Amino acid sequence: MALSLQRENLPVVLYLLYNELNKMADLEFEVIVVDDNSPDGTGDVARTLSELFPSLRVIGRDRKRGLGSAYRHGLKFCMGALVMIMDVDLSHHPRDAPKLLRRQRETQCDIVAGNRYGDPSGVEGGITGWDMRRKITSRGAHMLILPFSPPFTDPTGSFRVYKREVLSKLCKVTQSDGFCFQVESAILAGRLGYKTDEVPITFVNRVLGESKLGLGEYQRYVSLLWSMVWRGRGDKAKTLRKRETKRQ
Repeated sequence: MALSLQRENLPVVLYLLYNELNKMADLEFEVIVVDDNSPDGTGDVARTLSELFPSLRVIGRDRKRGLGSAYRHGLKFCMGALVMIMDVDLSHHPRDAPKLLRRQRETQCDIVAGNRYGDPSGVEGGITGWDMRRKITSRGAHMLILPFSPPFTDPTGSFRVYKREVLSKLCKVTQSDGFCFQVESAILAGRLGYKTDEVPITFVNRVLGESKLGLGEYQRYVSLLWSMVWRGRGDKAKTLRKRETKRQ
């Protein structure tokens, strides 16, 4: 399990996460946090918490390189068959973690994604706390990605469970380091034909801390989609898919 760090949220998230995962029978897990030398001392907090929580590992880096880069680096230290990625700003509630893991157990899917927009009936999941600007921005981002036929209803969401070997392959064919990693990996997962499923989750607008998703990331998002069309960014994925087909 990989977590992006934030000082204010980490103790609460870890407490809730361990409480939820310990309820699952026959589940062995480790939690890996990647510290990009955060100036607010987040890494120090994480290392202190590692003395309190079993199987918590803190991986330090010299500087910030983006979410995608942190995922790739953290993956090097993952030992389990599955890798879960979630945010620690409390927008992803740890109580939804077992839902994703159980669905993966039931379906044996390569990727199970959390769907922030909930189920069609509106009974489970959904988003609270977004203002109109955020809603419009999110819907606009989803409309832009629809022509690429992503395998998820919520392709910009980051709460996912991957088979470790699948995430490893996606990390090799993706080039995005920031927020765009979620989108690029979703598109390429579809191109590679991976089996996917999704679970409705409750998404609450950031409780503690400030959002780091700004205009620059949205510009990179549009640039990524443009490059996927015109610059042949899917070539590496197609090559990998051909290799896997020959092995079967």
